[in-house]
Amino acid sequence: MASNFLRLRKPYYVESTINCSSSSDQKLVNLSFGINETRNQTKKRQAKEHHGRRSCLDSCCWVTGYLCTTWWLLLFLYHCCLPFTAVHEVPELMPAARLKREGLTGIHPVVLVPGIVTGGLELWEGKPCADGLFRKRLWGGGGFTQLLKRPLCWLEHLSLHNETGLDPPGIRVRPIPGLFGADYSAPGYFVWDVLVKNLAKIGYEGKNLHMAAYDWRLSFQNTEVRDRTLSRLKSKIELMYQANGNKKVVVVPHAMGVAYFLHFLKWVETPPPMGGGGGPGWCAEHIKAIVNIGPSFLGVPKAVSNILSAEGKDVAYFRAMAPGVLDSGTLGLRALEHVMRVSRTWDSVVSLMPKGGETIWGNMDWSPEDEHVCDFSKKRYFRLSPSDNNVNNSNEKQVFRVKDPVKYGRIISFGKAASVLHSSQLPTAVLKEILHMSASRNFNSSCGEAWTEYDEMSRESIRKIGAADKAYTATTLFDLLRFVAPKMMNRAEAHFSHGIADNLDDPKYNHYKYWSNPLEMKLPDAPNMEIYCSYGVGIPTERSYVYKLSPNNKCKRIPYQIDTSVDGEDDSCLKSGVYFTDGDESVPVLSAGFMCAKGWKGRTWFNPSGINTYVREYQSKPPTSGIKSTTHVDIMGNIALIEDILRVAAGATGEEIGGNKIYSDILRMSERINLRL
Repeated sequence: MASNFLRLRKPYYVESTINCSSSSDQKLVNLSFGINETRNQTKKRQAKEHHGRRSCLDSCCWVTGYLCTTWWLLLFLYHCCLPFTAVHEVPELMPAARLKREGLTGIHPVVLVPGIVTGGLELWEGKPCADGLFRKRLWGGGGFTQLLKRPLCWLEHLSLHNETGLDPPGIRVRPIPGLFGADYSAPGYFVWDVLVKNLAKIGYEGKNLHMAAYDWRLSFQNTEVRDRTLSRLKSKIELMYQANGNKKVVVVPHAMGVAYFLHFLKWVETPPPMGGGGGPGWCAEHIKAIVNIGPSFLGVPKAVSNILSAEGKDVAYFRAMAPGVLDSGTLGLRALEHVMRVSRTWDSVVSLMPKGGETIWGNMDWSPEDEHVCDFSKKRYFRLSPSDNNVNNSNEKQVFRVKDPVKYGRIISFGKAASVLHSSQLPTAVLKEILHMSASRNFNSSCGEAWTEYDEMSRESIRKIGAADKAYTATTLFDLLRFVAPKMMNRAEAHFSHGIADNLDDPKYNHYKYWSNPLEMKLPDAPNMEIYCSYGVGIPTERSYVYKLSPNNKCKRIPYQIDTSVDGEDDSCLKSGVYFTDGDESVPVLSAGFMCAKGWKGRTWFNPSGINTYVREYQSKPPTSGIKSTTHVDIMGNIALIEDILRVAAGATGEEIGGNKIYSDILRMSERINLRL
């Protein structure tokens, strides 16, 4: 500090003595100034060189800081605006207040079943890096703050064992019980909160309202093996039934919770030890209706892109806007590789894979959505009675066109040509050849520790799979994923099946791996029960993808990525490497509505007792968020959906709330599917 002070004081000292010094002193002064000037120039040059060396890192940090700051600012503003919204939209936000004035009260107990990632998780046992987090949220609510404080520790504790799909040694993460665990997914982002508040307005509370929390990372049967979750749900429904005057329960599952409860329907009537031992008739006695919200009955294509490259349209867009940030080796992020390492330990991701193969999702040259219109503003609303399977012909030109039909059946295409050319013009896939190459999965020791299963593949096999003009359908993509993610697929396919049953009377379908696939199980014998398919429409939803080999082919990198440079015409369904169709932004209409529109309609092979099914669609209207939103999660606050649920819980039937309500082309899509019923 003293030397710095003298260095600053020296020019003033010299200046004050110039007039009374000799000529030699003057030369000394000039020399002193010259030395100082030379030193300053040297420092400036060194600083400039140092700045040049760090400019790349500084730019990356600046971009990352800017994006993070912007995100948190928007999150803060959104959270701060919630009280304003709650105050000024109370009449619309609370349809229960109006219905209560009309005399409506809750009659049937209600069970809510959350979907994937919307249920909270808390820590019960962890590694030293997680000290102080006992029974603290790791997922949901404020749990995401741990991602910023200790990211690698957070990811380690959310991972499951790569071989068993259960807890890793020394780690126990469990679902948060009760309504508190799933009312908000993050501060300011409601999931069940608005619905719960409306149910409370018409008389619901702890004795007749229950959140069926479960660990959404596990396979459905493993939730019973580890936590006895299915047994506890069975006991809870029986208790609510008895405590509320033998009133049947209304079940409201959301997203993946739909498949989870479908699994429960089969499990509860199956004899022990595989099932719950409720016996035939249990569902008929205890369940009034199942109101499925945003159901992914037949899976979602975005599950494929998640397993293949840990991305969907949003990640791909961000990658294009800020190339190198997510994959930055300099910053040490490698975010997508970390996401892939964790998510590939979750068996639940495989439960969301497309079901029904090419029969449902289409082949190389056909799909149920052929001639689909991507200008959603041209859609018209029409209403059908349960017995009416006809479409108003006056709407045909508004809904369909014959122009450059999209080949949706090619869920994964490497290169734009592979997504548009006729199959006869494409080379034969070489997957079978690659799968029999025993040397193709030799571990590359030069990569060091294998971050993902891609590090265990040879560069040659990676190149052959991702060669241009290759395409994969809902049938062949399973071979693709078994090759690039063998540990995950071998583990998860012991718990899930994605085909179509050839004979449901075959004893093999009594195994739990088939119970969450509506095409490989029978609904229970419960003719008085009702099933609703309730979902949003009119929102572009991911249906298939155009991929390319990643330009970064280094070790510990994901070798494939969505090609965001690929676009179609102005009115095309192809945008930034993603083909879009109608849906709720996450689940295509085909997956959400087919079973209620056709698969279970009347007495069918899959619905032998003729349970009544209803398609209830909610059209997207501006604004795209809030009480009128129909996106996959925001629809939980949609006032029209909430009113339907309240009326069903108060005793109304599907006919009494209006029967089918259809905006989309789901009936036409269903007619195009040749499925034996």
